[in-house]
Amino acid sequence: MSYYDYQLTIDKILNYIMSSYPNREIVYWPYNGRRTMLTNTQFNHRVRQVASLLLELGAKRGEAGRPGTRVAVLDWNSLRYGELYYAVPSIGATLFTVNVRLAPQEIIYTMNVAKPELLFINIDDFSPLLKPIMGNVNSIKYVIYMSDENKVPDDHVDVKMLNYYDETAKQGEASFPELDERTPATMLFTSGTTGLPKGGIHTHRGLVLHSLATIGAVVQPPIELKNLDTAMPLVPMYHVHAWGMPYSLPLAGVKIVYPGKFEWGHMLRLIAEEKVTFTAGVPTILYALLSHPDSPKYDLRGVKMIIGGAALPKGLLDAAVARGMTVISGYGLTETAPILTISHLRPEHASLDGESRKEVEIRTGLPVPLVDLRVVDQYDNDVPPDGKTIGEIAVRSPWIFKEYMGDEEKTRNAWRNGWFHTGDAAVRLPDGYVKIVDRMKDVVKSGGEWISSLRLEDLISTHPSVAAVAVIGVPHDKWGERPVALVTPKKGQQLREEDIIRHLERYVSEGAIPKWWLPDKVIIVDELPLTSTGKVDKKSLRDRYGNVLKQK
Repeated sequence: MSYYDYQLTIDKILNYIMSSYPNREIVYWPYNGRRTMLTNTQFNHRVRQVASLLLELGAKRGEAGRPGTRVAVLDWNSLRYGELYYAVPSIGATLFTVNVRLAPQEIIYTMNVAKPELLFINIDDFSPLLKPIMGNVNSIKYVIYMSDENKVPDDHVDVKMLNYYDETAKQGEASFPELDERTPATMLFTSGTTGLPKGGIHTHRGLVLHSLATIGAVVQPPIELKNLDTAMPLVPMYHVHAWGMPYSLPLAGVKIVYPGKFEWGHMLRLIAEEKVTFTAGVPTILYALLSHPDSPKYDLRGVKMIIGGAALPKGLLDAAVARGMTVISGYGLTETAPILTISHLRPEHASLDGESRKEVEIRTGLPVPLVDLRVVDQYDNDVPPDGKTIGEIAVRSPWIFKEYMGDEEKTRNAWRNGWFHTGDAAVRLPDGYVKIVDRMKDVVKSGGEWISSLRLEDLISTHPSVAAVAVIGVPHDKWGERPVALVTPKKGQQLREEDIIRHLERYVSEGAIPKWWLPDKVIIVDELPLTSTGKVDKKSLRDRYGNVLKQK
């Protein structure tokens, strides 16, 4: 008898959806574009055509611990991006999802680290980046351009340029080789909020296990994802695999909608016309859906959403629930593929009233399957599960970066005592749930005590006139740091500093926070700066407002 050593590789996901859900739909409907629909059977054919093109262009397979040909992609959430998600890893090459929201210099920096040989680029929106990239990245041998508007590149470059649709249409179906599951499947870079972006790789094995674990978590209440659902990922596909959804959602048998470039009126239209019941994204995306001028025209009842990337403010949760949505928190990092926790409900939560249930849904959650999670002090000892003692989240799972490329010191600092240290400050609750209280770098250290900027943001967000809020620690001559709140009012609303302070004083009187947590200053701003992944850019705020409390 011959033994078959089954490898956990991306093509196995494609095999499953072909055998179990061959007729399930995938829709691509970009803003100002036409609707395209494929079945999974047709999608499989397209994936293998794209794989055939990659092989024709000389793409080589990698092996355990060594990436194959790097294939860079600059695009929005498109069907063709979905095709590349499968085609590139399935031939043993490595998919490099370029964060298009980085500054051009940072994009060029990450590409010179990654050294891609093939570049797939959406020229409808990213044509201005083509010449700078080609003038500074010497590894690229072919450019494959993609367009929803039948455009061709304006700029001449010194490598061969090919049209994605013309070239793939000529191809037959490629067969996928047997790969070692430890072969690098994707190459990602962090968003660079504390310095230059850092890169790392995710293996086939890690991504397959991550996909299975994600489905195991989202079938739990209150999301209860079923194969009758329609999902529209509102996490960019260039950002941490769109939280793994291009791989995990097909395993659930759902219909998938790719919306192209994010335009919020268009997103609302797609939710209605495609009957979307599940999505995920950062808090700013949920706020955009709720606050868009067209939003009142659309019925959002029954839409389920997982919020990650930043804390889910209580005020935003209240607004979503008022529209009939179900919203819970999730948590993860670029380094962790990303999902680590989801705040699903246990059976004992079934009888909770609305407010008590929200308190569970707003937590960071419970570890998903195959994640070991601790909250540790500076000596790597577990903090008590009292909901008060703050420590750092440390994790183990099969899908974490093993190293940061070219940065031994950062790798060593993250991997201590066999645990990956996330840099997130959290408390452990008596019932086992974890709740992030801040990034370790964002905790306000006042007089030797910690103030949670996330907790203050959460409470400020419940003021009816607040649209968005960020709390930062600002240097103070006496206390070391003190909290300062930057607040954006809702459209047409007026806010003053004293309105926010009075609002917080109510929570002080109720015992929710101590009086010394009150911000020393509240600054009303028109908007808050965002990072490339849609989070509030606190580094930028600290740089701008770092001297507002300095004594004259």
